[in-house]
Amino acid sequence: MPLFGKKPAMNVPALSTGEIKTRLLSLNRPSAPFRIVEGQPEGVDLIAEWKIVDASWYEIFAKAKLEKVFRIYMKLDAGKNEVRAQDHEYSVEWSAGVPSLKLAVSSFKGQMTSVEFGTGFAFSETLAPGQVYKYKFNTNELKKPIQDICASSGWNYKGVAFGKL
Repeated sequence: MPLFGKKPAMNVPALSTGEIKTRLLSLNRPSAPFRIVEGQPEGVDLIAEWKIVDASWYEIFAKAKLEKVFRIYMKLDAGKNEVRAQDHEYSVEWSAGVPSLKLAVSSFKGQMTSVEFGTGFAFSETLAPGQVYKYKFNTNELKKPIQDICASSGWNYKGVAFGKL
């Protein structure tokens, strides 16, 4: 898969902007560690992000000691049937187990791939040591489902590293 984009599947008619937006939002589910939200307040169409501020997920992210996360800002270009996407990196500050996001000092914008993983062990109810959590946060876990929906909908996913989104 190319780093900066994924081409639509051959002979797939392009969906309308409303239809692809609906399909992208359908990626949201309680079991996923990410969500896709409306992006109008940020000047974009959609934002994909880890559920780091979701109460049911931030304990997992806290145990992972995540220090950086990223969001994918997306604009839908109906004229080109293209989802233009740009990654923005944020640093995470933990206070009493609750996360807050700050734009990373490096102010990274562009395309990135990162993987965070780990496992924790503790004594279980039977007093035997055991695994209590296991996690892996890979940026491709966010990008690949978005790219797959774009390709199967006749749209191009275009990662934007420089310039205007």
